[in-house]
Amino acid sequence: MFVEFWQKIKSSPLSILIFSILLLSLGLASLYSIALVQQQPPPNAFSKQLLFLIPAFLLMIIMTILSKRLIHKYIYLIYGIILIAVSLPFLGEQVSGTYRWINTGLKFTVQPSEIAKWVIVIALARYLSDHNLQMRNFASMLVPLIIALIPTLIVINQPDLGTALVMILPVITMLYWVGARPYHIFLLIAPFLSILTAFNVTVFTSWAIILALIVYISKPQLWNGVTLYFGNIFLGLIFPFMWDLLRPHQKSRLLTFINPDLDPLGAGYQIIQSKTALGSGGFLGKGWGEGTQTHLKFLPVQESDFIVSVIGEEFGFITLLAMLSVFIWMIIKILKLAFSASDRFSGLILIGISTIFAAHLFVNCGMTSGLIPVKGLPLPFISYGGSFLVSCFMMVGLVLNFGREEID
Repeated sequence: MFVEFWQKIKSSPLSILIFSILLLSLGLASLYSIALVQQQPPPNAFSKQLLFLIPAFLLMIIMTILSKRLIHKYIYLIYGIILIAVSLPFLGEQVSGTYRWINTGLKFTVQPSEIAKWVIVIALARYLSDHNLQMRNFASMLVPLIIALIPTLIVINQPDLGTALVMILPVITMLYWVGARPYHIFLLIAPFLSILTAFNVTVFTSWAIILALIVYISKPQLWNGVTLYFGNIFLGLIFPFMWDLLRPHQKSRLLTFINPDLDPLGAGYQIIQSKTALGSGGFLGKGWGEGTQTHLKFLPVQESDFIVSVIGEEFGFITLLAMLSVFIWMIIKILKLAFSASDRFSGLILIGISTIFAAHLFVNCGMTSGLIPVKGLPLPFISYGGSFLVSCFMMVGLVLNFGREEID
């Protein structure tokens, strides 16, 4: 049994594990710096992160050696359980104005939506591989979309828009992977683009022209093309009325994303302090434990959402560049494993997991640099968060499992 276990580990793409440990080390160094200089006694973010490493590594090993057939067989059951799990926080009390965590009765809480991200990916992978879909029409995309949309809508109502975005994105890449027409995928994302571009007349006019060109080039049936075009234009035009449906903090984030100086001490405070921390670090940084924005507590949520700003201030641009390089190499490696996978089920899972990591990287780094609105989305392996850390290493275990050269 030990020999079989060792063979599985040996034949796994261990470079993925090395990448994740490098990123973890950078995160622990930053968390220790925060705890030490701010004189935070245990339990602090650093000590808790070390504690969460124990279940994270154990579950990673389990996911690495677990039978692929077993995962394939029971994923729909697990998907049903996770739907119940992401609904359970609504039965408890609000934490920071949201229903994201399950109170275990111990000194820690569990955020089931973190696990739901990759459970959705595996459920989609089974459906798409079992049906061997030839994506020739839009209707064939509806079931995969529903599989992802049900838990996503639950999470949106928690509310947690950042996590919901990460949960829905793998559908796009996985559908493309199995041969869905780019035009049909475009039909899925066009309504969101119509709403996002409606804040500015010039931008919306440009989008309307691009939309018309895409419809013309794709040459759908006349009625379908007219419905698509004017339906999206209508969505953009009614956006001012939809604006009133947003929560106050969501409005503030969008407005301060466009101009942080509108509320420098309120909604724009996070972006301004984050940019200040990143800029003050320069090329080589101020040195470990020397970040003023960090240790004078000007930078909010520095252990999780804005930990990139801590790294930039203390270790500088060169370390951020190295961090981004490791992330990109890791994602590219997972994509290569997907291309060389011996079966469609494995390839789809690898594509979905690479999408999750890429989405977290883009949103978190874009948020801290002011490129996109502030969303509460942590950075894999680096940000503090027990459920998120465990989920990330479970995804590493899945990559080690489904990226293996051998077949169970």
